[in-house]
Amino acid sequence: MQIKEMPWWNKPHHRLRSKGESKLNPAELLSLILWSGKKGENAIDVSNRLLNKYSFNKLTTLSLTELEKEVGKIPAVKIKAMFEIFKLTNWVKRGGFKPTIESAQDVYNYFVDFLSGKKKEHFYVLCLDTKNRIIEREVLVSRGTLNSSLIHPREVFKEAIKRSANAVILVHNHPSGDCNPSDEDLRVTEKLVSAGELLGINVLDHVIVGEGCWSWKER
Repeated sequence: MQIKEMPWWNKPHHRLRSKGESKLNPAELLSLILWSGKKGENAIDVSNRLLNKYSFNKLTTLSLTELEKEVGKIPAVKIKAMFEIFKLTNWVKRGGFKPTIESAQDVYNYFVDFLSGKKKEHFYVLCLDTKNRIIEREVLVSRGTLNSSLIHPREVFKEAIKRSANAVILVHNHPSGDCNPSDEDLRVTEKLVSAGELLGINVLDHVIVGEGCWSWKER
């Protein structure tokens, strides 16, 4: 049955208006984002199939191509946009917009939703001015497991020098969720702290983001 063939009082958009969004189940809520289904399935059918197969948590990890195979091009774009709005909303609620970095928790709030769902380690440099205000949101230096032979000080400090940064904070994620540093993480940090001293650019911290965060400074 197509949604347009359902009794008007039972259609998700009418129930949301009359009962409130809390009265809709997850599939009904998702169907309002999708709005249309695929051949032989209405939007609620598609939503039920997706959630039974993946759950909301696993759905966030699907690429756009994978989503397109499941729901089609336009609904896939809508789902991607929906999850990105969730990230931005959580970022604002956590104070991730805060222009001045005062602690490792500020760094975590700034990056946690941005790094959520990434299946590889991503290494970033956050560039700060003399008052620890952010002057460059994030500079991606490396993807993949951290290796001191791959993380070259030239790449790490290039953007900092270009933007006349007074200090930098190193940030990377652990996809496993365990934010404790590896021996290689510690070697990379020591190498970059020493390089920063030579360049006159202070490495304020190295924050590892997982299920929580680890801080070189606050360890």
